[in-house]
Amino acid sequence: MLSSKQKKFLKSKANRLRPMAQIGKNGVNEAVIEDLKQALATRELIKVSLLQNADVTVTEVVDALAELPKIEVIQHLGRVITIYRPNNKEKYQRLSTEVNKIK
Repeated sequence: MLSSKQKKFLKSKANRLRPMAQIGKNGVNEAVIEDLKQALATRELIKVSLLQNADVTVTEVVDALAELPKIEVIQHLGRVITIYRPNNKEKYQRLSTEVNKIK
C-alpha cells in the first residue's frame, strides 16, 4: 500500500506519460492483462486508456486492475488510468527506489 506522498510523486512522474495500452470492446480480458504485465515488466508506471466503444465503465476497469497482484491503481482521470507495479529486477527499478525513499 502506497502512502499519499508516494502516490503524489508517482502522479507527477505520470504527468508526461502517454497511454501504453488501450481497453476496448472486449474489456479487461486475458490479452489485455498479458499486455499490461509485459509493459510493467520494463516500466513500473504506465497509463491505460479506455476507448469510447468499450462496454465497461472506468470504475469496473479500475476494480479489475486493482485485483491483479502487486498492481496499484494510482489515479484515473476521465478515461485514462495510471497503474504502478514495483519491479523485482534491479535493472528496471527506476521509480521503485525513489518511491521507497519517500515516507
